[in-house]
Amino acid sequence: MTEPQTPFYLIDRAKLQANMDKMARLRERSGAKTLLALKCFATWGVFDQMSQFMDGTTSSSLNELRLGREKFGGETHAYSVAWADHEIDEAVGYADKIIFNSLGQLDRFADRAQGIARGLRLNPRFSTSGFDLADPARQFSRLGEWDMARLEQALDRITGVMIHYNCENRDFDLFSGQLDRIEAEFGGFLEKLKWVSLGGGIHFTGEGYPLDALADRLRAFADRFGVQVYLEPGEASITGTTTLELTVLDILNNGKEVAVVDSSIEAHMLDLLIYRENAKLPQDGAHEYQIAGKSCLAGDIFGDGRFPAPLKVGDRISVQDAAGYTMVKKNWFNGVAMPAICIRELDGRITTVRSFGYDDYRDSLS
Repeated sequence: MTEPQTPFYLIDRAKLQANMDKMARLRERSGAKTLLALKCFATWGVFDQMSQFMDGTTSSSLNELRLGREKFGGETHAYSVAWADHEIDEAVGYADKIIFNSLGQLDRFADRAQGIARGLRLNPRFSTSGFDLADPARQFSRLGEWDMARLEQALDRITGVMIHYNCENRDFDLFSGQLDRIEAEFGGFLEKLKWVSLGGGIHFTGEGYPLDALADRLRAFADRFGVQVYLEPGEASITGTTTLELTVLDILNNGKEVAVVDSSIEAHMLDLLIYRENAKLPQDGAHEYQIAGKSCLAGDIFGDGRFPAPLKVGDRISVQDAAGYTMVKKNWFNGVAMPAICIRELDGRITTVRSFGYDDYRDSLS
């Protein structure tokens, strides 16, 4: 079997199914509905599989909203930090629920969205994010309303709220404790609603996560307030399912061993650069190399890996856990070849669902 030319993202359906099985268990035991967060993962070549185990999608823009409606189906939730006047009618046409970020947006567009369920984003003023850049509750945050008087003004026009405050939260006790706080501070408001989305960022498909405890906690929350609970998993849906397959192009020594590969963090794994994190590289062996990208950016470095034998030009390297916030952020910096998107089918075959060439690069510009 001939594999595609690197670089390419490789989504493994068997690993994806393991996450979907946990998704199904959580939904059944908790009664919660799950919506794929398209801001994290929007590769619709595997939506046929995911849509069997999730209830729909949630979006952050008109384009994501339309993709969710056309390619995933199920419930389609529309959210944007700010809807433009020329977008709102089209958005309402695709959505089952529309969630406004502020009372000002609700005031402006409530009448034009009266044909579907309307909601408001609630900012609890705390989060589990360790990065100020990604903290929805940072000082002067524009993400949602928190003042109870302002929230009460919305009650005649909304049926639910979205509360997004978790970020890769692997700690169930922390999640439960913060939900206690939400219940205490906003309970009187929540009991007047029909649905509450608790957003994404709960790492419930991770190894060892107490899934049943989470399910029971969600059901207790739903029963207490008489609401339908939604979750918006992004990373939890696709964690551990995908690799970025690379080839070594050059070996050099500038005081340490460096392997240059046919990819770029700036172009293909941008979050590594934004959050100053390292890629998940092999760590099994005595031979250590810095794995570096081929763009002209000096800091285009995936991180350090360890290998059982010395690397040589032509060797393959697999970067693990490469699904979330990669394909949705990839770009044409330096004109570096865009990775193809490939799927390892359940029978082991590798299929290429999309490849990119010069015409795609050219047509992304003008």
